Amino acid sequence: MKFYHLLSVVALFILSVFTAKAQNQQPQTPEQKEKQLLEYVDKEVQRLSTLLDLEYWQEFYVDSTLTHDLKAMTEEMTKLQAAKVENADLYQDVQDKWMQQIDDNYKRFFTDEQWKKYWKSGAERAWKTRQKRKKK
Repeated sequence: MKFYHLLSVVALFILSVFTAKAQNQQPQTPEQKEKQLLEYVDKEVQRLSTLLDLEYWQEFYVDSTLTHDLKAMTEEMTKLQAAKVENADLYQDVQDKWMQQIDDNYKRFFTDEQWKKYWKSGAERAWKTRQKRKKK
């Protein structure tokens, strides 16, 4: 369930960037986008730290993983938007690719017990959903 929270927050973050442009509002400045992303990353690190009882070094890796991968995902989505891509499946594919990358990175530095707890907290369901979309 909490993993779906992560997915929905990421999706809302990305949609907020695109919605601001679509509504003829002032688009967010790069600094505002960066601040919003970093605030989200901080909240997610705190959530996972509480849920999984992470060590300090694991918190660092979660922070680094999310910061890098979410920035890269946002940049890739922005490129699609700049190319005026209208196919929603392409945007979903980009999101799926980066969410899988995040899971793969987590698996490297979570203990077996932490991974099982993370997996059962919603990551497994999200993975299965990604796999179904991938098969289509």
